[in-house]
Amino acid sequence: FLFYILKVCLLIFTNRMKTLGSIVLILSALIAQAQYDPMARNAFMGSQIQEAFDYWNISRPTTTFHSSFKPYLSSSFTGATDSLVPFRFYAFKNFFLSKTMNEKPENRNWFNLQVHPVLDLETGYDGLLKTPALTALGGSHLKVNINNDFTFAATLIGGKETFPFFLDTSLAKQKIIPAYGQAYGDSKNGYTFFDYTGYVSYSPNNNKIFNLQVGRDKHFVGDGYRSLLLSDYGPAMPYFRINTNIWRFQYNAWYTWMYDVSNANGIKKNYSNKFGTFHYLSYNIIPQLNVGLFENIVWRGTDSNQVRTFDVNYLNPVIFFRPQEYSVGSSDNSFIGLTVNATILRRFKVYGQLALDEFFLKEIRARRGWWANKQGWQLGGKYVNAFGIRGLKLQIEYNQVRPYTYSHGVVQQNYSHYGYALAHPFGANFKEFLGFITLRRNSWELSGQGMLAYIGKDSSTAGSNVGQNIFLSYNTRPFDFGHYTTQGIKTTVLQGQLKFTYFIIPDMNMRLELGFIQRSEKNTQSYLLQNP
Repeated sequence: FLFYILKVCLLIFTNRMKTLGSIVLILSALIAQAQYDPMARNAFMGSQIQEAFDYWNISRPTTTFHSSFKPYLSSSFTGATDSLVPFRFYAFKNFFLSKTMNEKPENRNWFNLQVHPVLDLETGYDGLLKTPALTALGGSHLKVNINNDFTFAATLIGGKETFPFFLDTSLAKQKIIPAYGQAYGDSKNGYTFFDYTGYVSYSPNNNKIFNLQVGRDKHFVGDGYRSLLLSDYGPAMPYFRINTNIWRFQYNAWYTWMYDVSNANGIKKNYSNKFGTFHYLSYNIIPQLNVGLFENIVWRGTDSNQVRTFDVNYLNPVIFFRPQEYSVGSSDNSFIGLTVNATILRRFKVYGQLALDEFFLKEIRARRGWWANKQGWQLGGKYVNAFGIRGLKLQIEYNQVRPYTYSHGVVQQNYSHYGYALAHPFGANFKEFLGFITLRRNSWELSGQGMLAYIGKDSSTAGSNVGQNIFLSYNTRPFDFGHYTTQGIKTTVLQGQLKFTYFIIPDMNMRLELGFIQRSEKNTQSYLLQNP
């Protein structure tokens, strides 16, 4: 459906450089800055940067780095070695085109400044609508590090974008772009948007144990391409986070402010507040084996009396909410999860997730398809330097989620933010197979990915609710027993993508991309092939 004729993603990192000579002077100064090692920075979340972390972490696992919680805090990967990554990339400790001022031998009262202009230009063609698909956005990223223990970062971005058919159908009503939030315009003329992210981060006295952050951004839990617990699919949200690293444990507790738009009809003033609290405990049993426990609770900001705000009962940073929830007689939405990952022979990583929204062991054993047995699970694997070929990476992944998972009796308390799922973009009631192959050498990359998904969708009958749409109350289910995954109108979605990338300046993540995507969707009622 979408043919990327040329994709130009220019993330240009500069410090008001006007000549090549200026760049050389700055790079020379960076050699003297090696003694400065900020501990409170977040690593950028992105597929290109994640590739480098995978090669390093799988090749040399440690007991201090926890790969399943993102964004990574710089103090957790101080031992990252660029030489273990067999291609040029945006370095782990990237000071490219930055400047440290007020340098002192005692490393006090200094600050480091980076200013990164951001530019993304794309042109493509939608073979279904026979129209071009265009993207033009720009902005800037500012980062300030002070005395290794304090970081301020902010990104401002805006622009205009048109989307392929399968994405535009979901944008037309609510006018919310998954990556950026509120949009203005229409499919014919394109959607304009403005968004911002950022954070203030503090690790007292340059320590690696405690870090405090407040900001507006995304989080991701898991080692896969998808997450059934918390993904970065939807828009950013305000948060306050406490990160604790002790021995082989990492514990994150963060509190968020979200929006429900289910009844807003695209009108921003009609959005209603909702809140969430998240806990994630990660334990590196040995360098090659990690387990993690996840839990969250989501509640609407107003109840029937329109007086409820942030519930202070959920400020408790200790993991496991259920006792606290029962103690206040809560009907709020919560679920728990488990993550596991293991590194084998410094080439393989296998990973998995289990999400438990609601379940009753007696009904699971009875196998009667009780509606409230709401679970999801994931299993995947990565293989780096595959078959002895440096820079070749293979990945496979399977995801399955039962009907009604992530939904709630009160729609405003479902597991979503800004109209998009907080976990998997398909919602629930699906099975998905994913495959990836990437060959990266020096400054170029050739990649391919494929997806086969079976999704159970609602019929056109009024009131149909088979459990896929998390924005429907589970109280509208047609029956209590006999539910199974992909029930309803079984829809098959098949998508493939090929892409060639050339990194013009890897240390700036400045690249050119040429790609091709084809997607088809088929069920008993129709067949839709989105031709290139």
